[in-house]
Amino acid sequence: MATRALFEFDDSYARELPSLSMPWRVTPVPAPSLLVLNGELAEELAVDADLLRESAGVALLAGNAAPDGVSPVAQAYSGHQFGGYVPRLGDGRALLLGELVDRQGHRHDLHLKGSGATPFARGGDGKAAIGPMLREYLMGEAMHALGIPTTRALSLVGSPQPVRRETVETAAVVCRAAPGFIRFGHFEYFYYQNRHDALKPLADHVIAEHFPQFTEHADRYQLWLTEVVERTARLMAQWQAVGFCHGVMNTDNFSALGLTLDYGPYGFMDAFDAHHICNHTDEGGRYAYDQQPMIGHWNCSRLLQATLPLLSDQPEQAVEIANAILERYPPAYTQAMTPMWIAKLGLRDLRLDDPELVNRFLSILHKGHSDFSRSFRHLARLRTDTDEPAHGVRDEIADLEAFDAWVVDYRARLRSESSDDAERATRMNAVNPKYMLRNHLVQTAIEQAQGGSYEEIDTLFKLVNRPFDEQPEMERYAEEPPASARHIEVSCSS
Repeated sequence: MATRALFEFDDSYARELPSLSMPWRVTPVPAPSLLVLNGELAEELAVDADLLRESAGVALLAGNAAPDGVSPVAQAYSGHQFGGYVPRLGDGRALLLGELVDRQGHRHDLHLKGSGATPFARGGDGKAAIGPMLREYLMGEAMHALGIPTTRALSLVGSPQPVRRETVETAAVVCRAAPGFIRFGHFEYFYYQNRHDALKPLADHVIAEHFPQFTEHADRYQLWLTEVVERTARLMAQWQAVGFCHGVMNTDNFSALGLTLDYGPYGFMDAFDAHHICNHTDEGGRYAYDQQPMIGHWNCSRLLQATLPLLSDQPEQAVEIANAILERYPPAYTQAMTPMWIAKLGLRDLRLDDPELVNRFLSILHKGHSDFSRSFRHLARLRTDTDEPAHGVRDEIADLEAFDAWVVDYRARLRSESSDDAERATRMNAVNPKYMLRNHLVQTAIEQAQGGSYEEIDTLFKLVNRPFDEQPEMERYAEEPPASARHIEVSCSS
């Protein structure tokens, strides 16, 4: 059945790229109920939140009703998973409902996840459990509040239907919003099938919708790919700066728009470990924290390989252009990453020895597995008008001898630029979040939701929307996880 016009949908993706989509209906979700609704995002999208809470709105958000005028589609793509190419992936449990325009005139795709098996399901049931969908709902908002490009979630709909994964949970459907869900794997899908003539319509669609400044340029594909490579490099830098680990950095999970895409076994590090692996199925550590920048570079090389036919009719020239584009990644990463670390230490400008100062501090944190977020946040309390111990941050450190020696050099560096303690603390607290979406906090919310209480979801939602602010009533959420919750493991089914 169709719903009344809750949204004014377009379907340009399905209309312009029929070979990359398959019209499909969801498997109806029994007894759907709206668990949470992102009212702030609904307002940004110019959607009436009250209508979404009505039965027709819930039916649409669950996928049980089709939007007026468009047909939901499952997207086709392929990708490199853990380094190996998989020729046919696609939206196995997701559907693109359609596209809408927000108050600023920006287009957004609305995309269901957990809405049932599609032809790309590869034998799966197409359902999603409430735990992983709750994690995605909260994580999109946490990343958005940190200023990191990301997909976001509009809603979470629950159902009493059981879903069997590592345990048995109830079913849920999340409705995600993003400027687009085009992945590196969309281009790989055509390239490795030798359907190179289909690459141009796909690239033209992406450029027209999301990079219109390049539309009239003769070298628009080169300009667009350069922008994607540089956006990806900056995104990796933003992940590193807040200790975010994605967990499944496959090319089908990388956005051609430079967004953080597809949250699964993600995690913010509590105890800092440069080699931290957040996905317990990643036994080789391919996607460990310290490997993420390199994997971002490798994934960009796969995108450029898949778009060689767009760059030149001459294979050798195409490779030359692609290599030149890929060479933009390392400096783009460094130009983004270095100022972030400098800002996290409260330094006003970059000097020759500052990277070494940053690396020494990170090595101290790594050696003692100090809490990453708390250590940087407490560092803002250090004073330059005294040589007293660095209270707060010193409590996080195991190797005090190395830390105290580092503090001497750090204080000298701050004094060399006449750093004002109060002003510096304000700047540092604006880039070093106090409140992070820690795994143990999400786990508590999941357990309560499984018991029918959703109050903790709302609490975490409000908390992560103000990650840099002092919130005295929320102080306990900034504490280290208890010993019993420090080793929560997540996997691809999380």
